[in-house]
Amino acid sequence: MAEAHPVVTGPSRSRPQVIVLTTAMLVFISFWRAAAIVLCDLASTAYYIGGIVEQAVGKAAPWYIFAVMAFSYAVRGVYIESCGMFVRGGVYRVVKEAMGGTLAKISVSALMFDYVLTGPISGVSAGQYIVGLVNEFLHVIHLPLMLPPDASSAAIAIGITLYFWYQNVLGIEESSDKAMKVMGVTTVMIVVMLAWCGLTLWVRGAALPPFELHFSNEALGWVHGEWAKKIGVLGIMIAFGHSILAMSGEETLAQVNREIAYPKVKNLIRAGFVIFLYSMLMTTLISFFAVMIIPDDVRMSTYSDNLIGGLAMYVVGPLSARLVLRVFVVFVGFLILAGAVNTAIVGSNGVLSRVAEDGVLPDWFRHPHARYGTSHRLINLVVGLQIFTIVASRGDVYALGEAYAFGVVWSFVFKAMSMVVLRFKDRRPRAWRVPLNLRIGRTELPIGLALIFFMLLATALTNLATKRVATEWGIGFTIMFFALFALSERFLGHKKRGSERELEKFNVHYTPELEPARIGLGKRPCKIVPVRDPKNLVHLDRALKEAEHQSVDLVVLTVKVERGLAADGDPKFGTEEQTIFSAVVNLAEAHGKAVIPLVLNSNDSLFAIARTAQELDAGEIILGRSAKFTPEFQAESFALRWGQVEPDEHRELVMRVVSEREDLRFSF
Repeated sequence: MAEAHPVVTGPSRSRPQVIVLTTAMLVFISFWRAAAIVLCDLASTAYYIGGIVEQAVGKAAPWYIFAVMAFSYAVRGVYIESCGMFVRGGVYRVVKEAMGGTLAKISVSALMFDYVLTGPISGVSAGQYIVGLVNEFLHVIHLPLMLPPDASSAAIAIGITLYFWYQNVLGIEESSDKAMKVMGVTTVMIVVMLAWCGLTLWVRGAALPPFELHFSNEALGWVHGEWAKKIGVLGIMIAFGHSILAMSGEETLAQVNREIAYPKVKNLIRAGFVIFLYSMLMTTLISFFAVMIIPDDVRMSTYSDNLIGGLAMYVVGPLSARLVLRVFVVFVGFLILAGAVNTAIVGSNGVLSRVAEDGVLPDWFRHPHARYGTSHRLINLVVGLQIFTIVASRGDVYALGEAYAFGVVWSFVFKAMSMVVLRFKDRRPRAWRVPLNLRIGRTELPIGLALIFFMLLATALTNLATKRVATEWGIGFTIMFFALFALSERFLGHKKRGSERELEKFNVHYTPELEPARIGLGKRPCKIVPVRDPKNLVHLDRALKEAEHQSVDLVVLTVKVERGLAADGDPKFGTEEQTIFSAVVNLAEAHGKAVIPLVLNSNDSLFAIARTAQELDAGEIILGRSAKFTPEFQAESFALRWGQVEPDEHRELVMRVVSEREDLRFSF
């Protein structure tokens, strides 16, 4: 890895400053935190899904919501398999790998429709809960006032969207810690609500919702006539399609996968199960309880967009206790739904940034804010579209929900189809595979994946014919975004080279001293891994594998070799260093282990490594094997530098020279 240079007579009198690199992708989280981030998006649907589906298919809605939530576990398996193949396994990356750039742009256009509508529907739903609470109090105190639900909810949604627009321009995003706190409060609310609803049913008794479907005229779209209602399978597919928007958050799981800690795939599976269990209990049971407890005439006339609030008012108990529960429900709902607005802005910004990095959008969109350094132009575009959607829908939750389902289901279709194609196109071993695979000779048939794909495709095609609002708005929006991507790519006239596309963005900090606390080291043992060639990181891969079973800090450094006085200046962070540490980040993400990246200047790379090891009290240095020198020569050269910087003769240090076939150890 490191080459020997003539030994300098001694270190410079003053150390040049060291660059400490930071990026969010080098901070890894537990599967609990990953699940909390996804649930902040997914759990928001519990506040509005029941009313939307019941307006479309009648009182049988809870059964179809239950079926969708059960099916979501299978769809989540598709995402888990793709994340095992590509750490950054979002729809755009997977579809492009499987079927090329054109279908990738179409899929991401549909996904953008999903993200653009997630914010408005969550914001408007939050407004419905607040307006419903205010109107409830006005009624209780007998004031002859009533806020218009839709218009007031739209105004509140615009206010929430503008607030998070400002926060994202500043660069303040929802963290996993905040998500955990929100889900903690939500869990308390759900436990209280489910227990109270259970007590209500025990006291009053109730029957389960019927299976019979009663479609509204809007629910059938272009499929007119009684014949559509009489065809059993078609009716079931129509009802299932109207419930599919309960299954969101999968793309969020793919995006957060890169931040999940070791063991990555196992923790991803755990997170998926937690999400399934939580959403099944919350979303499904609330839908059942709403139909069983709230009277039919009141439920659909007053609480269709506010089911949990309605449940709070119709459980057993004194009015004062029910009002307190109602306030608590609204408070928690506002937290979740407002968080979903922020998630939509962050997710949209991330997807568009990925497209821009691939050369589809011009770098003008990625130009950082002059003061805050955020991608404000992409944020402005997304928020502008969200506010337009809120105004165009006039705060109608049902219309937003119908349109929202288009982006959800078609992004799933493209994802599942791509994973089926990759089973034949990319035969690398998978860390995890969707079950039900039949092997015939050397060919493996992905039966499980294919069944999921055909189920999603059938649902999507059914929705095209029956969800008129979703089809018109969804196709129009997808065509608009696809045209924007295609024209932009054509106007640019070329694609960026792969090495330029995949470069990670880093925050660069200078520090004059290599103090452990200053660069983020804790009290754990420290290992140093010098790197120089982004294509030769075998020794770092070995160090990361070992760190999976050890409690150690890994410091990954590169030395900018300068001759003469230039070595005394501050190090520069250029494209070469960005390329090196982008490869380091990708490898660290794959293992789910954090590293501490450093850049140093020196006229002698081995001397700089030795001095860093001495100052950080490292116990081990792991070098890659040099293409020019033998491991013995590398060890001898390093020993000379180590003798110059370490005054304690009894201080022990292990140096390793690692290649694909060797792992040689030298003690000093």
